Amino acid sequence: MNPLYEVMTPVEAAERWRKASITVRQACTGYKKAPPRFHKDEARRSGTTWLITVTGMTRVFGPEPR
Repeated sequence: MNPLYEVMTPVEAAERWRKASITVRQACTGYKKAPPRFHKDEARRSGTTWLITVTGMTRVFGPEPR
């Protein structure tokens, strides 16, 4: 599989997993006193955009809905 299809933005991930985009962004950054939910090899910031792996989304939110 093309490695570009293994990485996505929070908006794309939210659409694919049927979550609110704020939920995915908060999993990247953490909120209030909760730490980020993704491991360092599952999500990273590129400029002002977060990049998230399919593996990270699956670990945090379960399998992608069909």
